[in-house]
Formats: sequence, C-alpha cells, structure tokens
Amino acid sequence: MDYFAGDPRTNRERMLAGDLYIADDPDLARQAQRAVRLTAAYQAAYAEDVDAARPLIEELLGSLGPDAHVRPPLCVDYGSHISIGARTFVNHNLTALDVAPITIGEDCQIGPNVQLLTPVHPLEPQPRRDKLEAARPITIGDNVWLGGGVIVLPGVSIGDNSVVGAGAVVTKDIPADVVAVGNPARVTRAL
Repeated sequence: MDYFAGDPRTNRERMLAGDLYIADDPDLARQAQRAVRLTAAYQAAYAEDVDAARPLIEELLGSLGPDAHVRPPLCVDYGSHISIGARTFVNHNLTALDVAPITIGEDCQIGPNVQLLTPVHPLEPQPRRDKLEAARPITIGDNVWLGGGVIVLPGVSIGDNSVVGAGAVVTKDIPADVVAVGNPARVTRAL
C-alpha cells in the first residue's frame, strides 16, 4: 500500500510536521546513529571529566541552557529535537524519544528514570506492521519537578512550577502551579 501517493515530502519532513511517516528510513537511521555515537561519547567523557564532556551534550541536543546539567546515561532518538533550559538538572537514565520536539524549561528538576515519549503508533495492525508512526511534542514549563520514574506521553504539556510525583504516568496536560500524582496522573492540590 502506498500511504504517501502524491506526497513528495521525505519521511523526515513528514516526521517533523507531525504526520505519519515510515520510521524504517535510511536517512533517519543515520541521524539516530549519530545520536548513539554522541550519547556514548558523552557518557565516556563524563566519567573522566564532567566539564570536558559538556561540548558533546551541546552537540547532541538542539539546545542546552547555561548551567544546565544532564547526568548520563541518556537515551534519545535524535537529540537534536530536545531543548533544555538554563539551570535545569536531569538525573540518570532519561529516555527522551524526540521524534517530535521536547522542550524542558528553565530551573527544572528531572528525576532518575524519567521517560519523555513523543512517538504515536497506529492502532490498526497493518499500518503498524508497515512501520508507520507519527509524534506529538512534549513541553515542560519552567521550574517543574518530575519525580523519579515519571512517564510523559505524546502531546502533553506541564505548566510552570508544577510537581509530578514519582512513578506518575502523565496522559493529559497538567496546569501550572499544581501537584499531580498517580496513573493516570491527576492533580491533587494547588501550589
């Protein structure tokens, strides 16, 4: 089946537009391999000299604000679609599948084992078998704290100053200035 008849865009162009695209694409595979190389080099360099490793994480990510810190290991699809604001701290084992943009604001605290997942797969079996996927961006405001093991699903925004409790699964937007916990995450109080 030709899913893209009459659509001259590349799979990367479709991906960046948030439209369905073929994930099994050689050009995308090259870009993903770049991310694998840079994350491995960053982890190795970090083990020797944290400051000397910074240029590698800056090369990997779309942007990294002043005094932001990312502890390895880190797992990304591309890295180049991730922006991390100034003074944000990212703890070990962040998985940030950046098929769509992932924006993390300033002064955030990202706990260990957090997952930021932008990809969306078709529910129908044949398009999934044919390797179609899409993605929706994730936006995390300023001064947000994501506890350890938080999972943020595609298309979610988390407002400024909010706290998401450890292990929460964020399936819908979280407003600013609240605490949210649970699976699915629910607002339990205002801050």
